[in-house]
This record gives sequence, C-alpha cells and structure tokens, in this order.
Amino acid sequence: MVRDALAGLIPVSIITGFLGSGKTTLVNRLLKRPEMNRVAVIVNELGEIGVDNDLVEVSSEQMMLLNNGCLCCVLRGDLQETLRDLFVKRRNGEIIDYDRVVIETTGLADPAPVMQTLLTDALLRDQYRLDCVVTLVDAVNAPGQLAQFSEPLKQVALADRLIVTKTDLVTEQALAALTGRLREINPRAPLRVAMNGEIELAFLVDVGLRRTHADLEEVERWLGEGEEDEHGHGHRHDESVQAFVLRFEQPLPWSAFTQCMEVLTALRGPDLLRVKGLVNIEGKAGPMVVQGVQHLFHPPLELAAWPGTDRSTRLVFITRGIPRQIVADLFAAIGAVTTRAAGAKVN
Repeated sequence: MVRDALAGLIPVSIITGFLGSGKTTLVNRLLKRPEMNRVAVIVNELGEIGVDNDLVEVSSEQMMLLNNGCLCCVLRGDLQETLRDLFVKRRNGEIIDYDRVVIETTGLADPAPVMQTLLTDALLRDQYRLDCVVTLVDAVNAPGQLAQFSEPLKQVALADRLIVTKTDLVTEQALAALTGRLREINPRAPLRVAMNGEIELAFLVDVGLRRTHADLEEVERWLGEGEEDEHGHGHRHDESVQAFVLRFEQPLPWSAFTQCMEVLTALRGPDLLRVKGLVNIEGKAGPMVVQGVQHLFHPPLELAAWPGTDRSTRLVFITRGIPRQIVADLFAAIGAVTTRAAGAKVN
C-alpha cells in the first residue's frame, strides 16, 4: 500500500503577473468569498498590499488579521522562513488554522524561485504542496511587455492558469491577437477572462495533485491535457519559449529516466523552465510523479495506481531555446544504450 504522501499538505497558489496586471484586485476578490475564509496570504512588501481597509487586528509586525478571518503576511525576508513561521504559529494556535496559502508576487518577480522553494525545501515539503501558478495578463499593455521584457514571458510560460484582465479596454481584434500569443507561449494552460477581478473559484483552486490515489480528472487538470489538442498540439512559431509533450508507450527503467533528466539539467538547467508528468517505471504498479523547475526537482512521488487506462509516460516540458526534438533525441539515445529501455517509443 503506497502511503498517501500528499494527504494533509496545505495547498499553495502563486499569483503572479507583470506590473499593473491586477493581482491585488484578484486576491481581494477571492478573499471576499466565504469558501476562502481560512487563507494565509503572503505578499511581497514591494507589492501593492491593498488590504489596509480590511485590517482589524495586527498580530505581529508582519502578520495582519483581516476582517474575513484570513491572515495577511508581508514577506520581508526569506520565503522558507516565512512559511515555516506561519506553520509553527498555526500549529501552536497563535494564528488562524488556515487551510490554504496564496502568495502574491511582485510584478517583476520570476515565479521560478518560489516554485523551487516549495518543490525542494525538505521541511516545507512535509507541510505544503504547490497547487498552481496563476498568471495575470494585462490586455492593454501585455503585447508590448511580452516583446520587451523577459519577466512577463516567463510568468506566462510557467503558468498553470492564465487570466487576462482589462479586456474591456481593448478591441476584440486586439484581444484575439493577445490570446493567440499566449497560446503560442503556453498552449497547455487554460485561459479565462476576468472582469474587475471576478473569476470562478474552481478555475483557481485544486489544480495540482492532492493525493496519491489521484483520479483521471485530477491528473488531466494537473497536466493540462485536453488543452493541447484544442490549440494545435503545442505548435509554436516562436522558438524562444515553448511547451511540448513527450510520450513513451513502454515502461522505462528508472536509471534511464534519471540519467536523461540529469543530462538535461546539467547542460541546459536554466532553460528547462518547467517539467511535470507521470512516468511508467519498470516494476512499479503505479506511475511516478515528477516535477521540477529549471535544475531543481521535487523528489519523485509514487501514485498508488494509474488514473485511467492510459499507462504511457507523459512528460510536459516548458523550455527556453530547447526544441522538442533535442529532448526526444536525448531520451532515444540514452534508451538505446540501456538494454531494458530498448522497447520505449517516443510518439
């Protein structure tokens, strides 16, 4: 029986987006929902906190209790320290018994280090799990920002969910062009339009895997399956950042898979923006869940069983300047010198 390593872990949502994209408006709207009354919100001190009118009590220099019962924590130091401090205070009854964390980054922030912290910090892995990265995109300014700055491009590329804001200020043609550009950068992330920060809650929560007995719908949400077929199988015209999927029909030796990932991270770690997927490993009843950001990977997690009848390995890659064929060729080459992996086929 596989232990449910995800059970009881507190989900963490990262809200990111370039300057002026509406992150604070979205967070404030979310906090007004009754279902979100036990949330710890962490905001970077450079960001627009925007909750001053809602403060009813200051519990410490950095933590503020909001009138809806949520906790707002201003991030002034190390994220690991802040998350650990929150958890200790929660366990000791010093703050609310929150059941979710929302991290609002600054507009200039790269979400990758925040993701790496959640995926790789040994202490935090016992308490928290990354649920999703939500990226807000300003419909008015995003076309120029995406062309001029690297930060919004990476924010879009790393997203599990994309939300376009300020759509009432642009024409239908401009919105369609922006949507097409976002689909090119990240074809697997579902996209929604938000008016004044309003968005359905189900779009933003419980996106990631929640238990080792994951069902098919949960896995599909996590992998973004169903989105790729609708938008051209991940085809892109801009090769700088791209998303693609590799499938292997036959089980892989764990040694071959790890060797492939070690070579990729050693040679192109900074450009391996994100990897996540299910791997069919020889001798395992269920798949291994792998996810990483650049050169750092979460320890692999074994699911209790396969969700559905598809037993193929499915790996989602988001890369910068690394074409799909290079990754596919690497797996093929390493598989060729690994006797037990000779039957693995890349589709």
